[in-house]
Amino acid sequence: MKYLLILGSVIALPSFAAGGGDLDISDGVGISFWLVTAAMLAATVFFFVERDQVSAKWKTSLTVSGLITGIAFWHYLYMRGVWVETGDSPTVFRYIDWLLTVPLQMVEFYLILAACTNVAGSLFKKLLGGSLVMLVGGFLGEAGIWDVTIAFVVGMAGWLYMIYELYAGEGKAAVKTASPAVNSAYNAMMLIIVVGWSIYPAGYAAGYLMGGEGVYAQNLNLIYNLADFINKILFGLIIWHVAVKESSHSH
Repeated sequence: MKYLLILGSVIALPSFAAGGGDLDISDGVGISFWLVTAAMLAATVFFFVERDQVSAKWKTSLTVSGLITGIAFWHYLYMRGVWVETGDSPTVFRYIDWLLTVPLQMVEFYLILAACTNVAGSLFKKLLGGSLVMLVGGFLGEAGIWDVTIAFVVGMAGWLYMIYELYAGEGKAAVKTASPAVNSAYNAMMLIIVVGWSIYPAGYAAGYLMGGEGVYAQNLNLIYNLADFINKILFGLIIWHVAVKESSHSH
C-alpha cells in the first residue's frame, strides 16, 4: 500500500510536463525522451518494491539503484519538455542529472563488494573523484567555458582512471574474494562502464570535435537517451539479479 501511495504522489507531481505541446509522430528524439521517462519511473518503482525480496545487506544497493533511476526520471521530465518545446539540447539538465547519477553508480560498485567481501574505503573515494573529473570536464566543454578539446581530454582522463581502478586496482583486488555471482555482476557492470559509457564521449566527439553540432542536437540526443536507458536501468537490473540470487543462497 505504501508503494502505491508513493507512486500516486510521484505521478501527481509532473503536471507541468505536459506543457511542451503535442508530440509529433516524426519526432524520434522526442519519442525517445518520452519512452525513457516512462521506463525510468517504472524501474524506480520496481527497485523500491524489490527491496523487500532481498536480504538486509543488499537493500542499500537496491535503494541506490532506485535513486539513480528516480533522479533520472525527474530530470527527463524537464529534458523532454525542453526538446519538445524548443528543439534544443537540454545540456544543463542532462549534466545535472549525470552529476548526481554517475557518482551513485560508482557507489554501487563499492556497495556490492562491501556486501560480501572486504573492500578498501579508498576505492569509493577514487571512483567518486574520477567520476567528478569526467563530468566536470565534459560540462565545461559543452557549456563553452573551456576549449572543447582540453575539456574532452580531462573528461577522458577521469573515465580511464575509473576503468583502471575497477579493472586493475582496488576493485580487482576486492572482487577476487567475492562469490561467483558477485564476480559475474561485477564483470557485467564493468562492461556497462567500458562499453555503455563509451557512447557519451563518442557523442561529445561527434558533436564538438568533428563539427557535427546539427547532428548533435538530433541523433546524439537519441544516442544519449538510449545510453541512459541501458546504463541506468540495466545497471540496476544486474545488481537486482545478484541481490536476489545471493539472498536466496543465504536463506
